[in-house]
Amino acid sequence: MSDKKSRLIYFFLIGVFTFALVARIIPGPRTIDDSFITFRYSRNILAGNGFVYNQGEHILGTTTPLYTLLLSFIAFFTGNINAPFPWIALVINAFADAATCILLFQICKRYRFPFAGISLSMVWAIAPYSVTFAIGGLETSIYVLLLVSVLYCVIHNQFFLAALFAALSLLTRPDALIFIGLLFISRLYSFLSTSPKNYSSLLKEFGIFLISVLPWVIFSSYYFGSPIPHSILAKSVTYLLPANAALIRLLQHYATPFFENLTFGTWGIGLGFVLYPFLSLVGVLHFWKNDRRISYLMIYPFLYFGAFAIANPLIFRWYLTPPLPFYFMLILIGAEKLFRSIFEKIEHMLSDRKPVTMFNSILIPVLMIFPPFFLSCRNWVLTPDHGTNSPAPGMAYIELELLYKKAADRIIPEIQTTPNATLAAGDVGVLGFFTGLRILDTVGLNSSQALNYYPLDRQYYVINYAIPPDLIMDYKPDYVVILEVYGRLGLLKDDRFQKQYKLLEKIPTDMYGSDGMLIFAKK
Repeated sequence: MSDKKSRLIYFFLIGVFTFALVARIIPGPRTIDDSFITFRYSRNILAGNGFVYNQGEHILGTTTPLYTLLLSFIAFFTGNINAPFPWIALVINAFADAATCILLFQICKRYRFPFAGISLSMVWAIAPYSVTFAIGGLETSIYVLLLVSVLYCVIHNQFFLAALFAALSLLTRPDALIFIGLLFISRLYSFLSTSPKNYSSLLKEFGIFLISVLPWVIFSSYYFGSPIPHSILAKSVTYLLPANAALIRLLQHYATPFFENLTFGTWGIGLGFVLYPFLSLVGVLHFWKNDRRISYLMIYPFLYFGAFAIANPLIFRWYLTPPLPFYFMLILIGAEKLFRSIFEKIEHMLSDRKPVTMFNSILIPVLMIFPPFFLSCRNWVLTPDHGTNSPAPGMAYIELELLYKKAADRIIPEIQTTPNATLAAGDVGVLGFFTGLRILDTVGLNSSQALNYYPLDRQYYVINYAIPPDLIMDYKPDYVVILEVYGRLGLLKDDRFQKQYKLLEKIPTDMYGSDGMLIFAKK
């Protein structure tokens, strides 16, 4: 590679790294409710209360222990248990996403798809599914960085590092098992196809993985009773969903990875159903022919699709992010490979090679880089209609979180005389973080007793979630905060509840079809 080309790549990487940081700093924190659950765990760790959500209750209600500990570690240096967790999370995530952009470019460059690499890194820098959860305070950015790091290390034969990053990814999100299973198949293929067999190296990789994971498994088994997050079990029994709900949501997502529907409407969705599976298949076949061990890892987006479609959980927005960088890569590599093939055929047909040179040097970069970038930018909003006025992705909506913050502000003056009160809610992140009260989590993420009341009779559901009336009446929390739709057919019709609780305030909202957010206090 010439010095001039090396300098251009160097400056491009600095530029895209900076661009990714700026794209997350400008919107500022737009923190998602679930992030506040992790923040409360971190704050309790800092305060010396242990790895708990409610003091004295050893329940693993967060699925991201590594991220929780990382937040606690960095917040420790602020010298304040009320550290600015939303900003700490945003900065961590911004640097993680910026690093991911660099790795994605280097991976494509390694396989001689430079335009795919440029496009991929630029798109990931502003991708709404990347930015939204970085500024939303979730662990998604760290998780994606670890998965991409595993791929990068395998490509460069750094298998010990790959094993370490795989272990860390599992400690960040339990669904990393999907990718780790593919890593195992890839390493097994490499082992079986080489001779002589390097047993010691394979055992060391396995040892690194176990040494990295076992301390948490042992601690969590002793401290919580199980290393499996309680929230996984809770989400599997509390929500009422059609049998194909996850499948439909995933099909829509995979058909519009760059938000084509915002530009082309239903035509964009229909085109995506055909175009993107085709291009990604071209990408997979390229890896299958040229580096089969990597091809196993690159089917991750499709295995992820299958696993979640079969499990059929309620698909939260952030569930859709992890497979995207791999899916983008396959699509863009497939597109670049297809463009090259077309222009090579044109070259054979023409005696004058100048048009072909022009195509390769100008038209391919334009077609590869600008459409995905432009389509992804279409989801950005210059002045959001809620929260701060700074530009942000349209999908970074936090209207519900702002409503819960109003509810918390309404309750805080009430609890001055009852600091040991209990608050019940279905969405507990904002309420738990800002009120500091003991929380009865009616979904059961952080309150194991709630699961005794599920599955709940279908008659109570208006949407996919409803609060069990008996749960509230048995535990009699001091405050109950719910969207009206959560209790419309059950709790709010219960005579026992009406007799024992009074309405403090109704915050206007039609979120999820609700007639307001309701704040109740025990009489």
